[in-house]
Amino acid sequence: MTTIPNTPELAGRATSTGRTNTMAIISLIAGAVSVFGHLAIPGLGGGALAIVAIATGLIARGEIKRSGEQGMWMATVGIVLGAIHVALIALIVIVLVAAVFFLGSLALLHH
Repeated sequence: MTTIPNTPELAGRATSTGRTNTMAIISLIAGAVSVFGHLAIPGLGGGALAIVAIATGLIARGEIKRSGEQGMWMATVGIVLGAIHVALIALIVIVLVAAVFFLGSLALLHH
């Protein structure tokens, strides 16, 4: 006879279904191709895809925790790629704004 151990810490936790979470797949793909989004819509396309990667990754992680589906690593990688992309966009904007102010102040000094 086999006894089943009492595991209250696993109560309410679904077992792995073997199915991969769709949002996790979308997050990974959006994060991976976000850099190419700038070719379609310069300045905005890649940023939009990066935000999609972050949002769908966060949704996927919550769904995976509740359902036990596969794809946690995909969601995490999508979030990381999206966050890196958004950070790079922010850095570029900061550098461009600083360059405009610097060049503008140089132009004022020469007049």
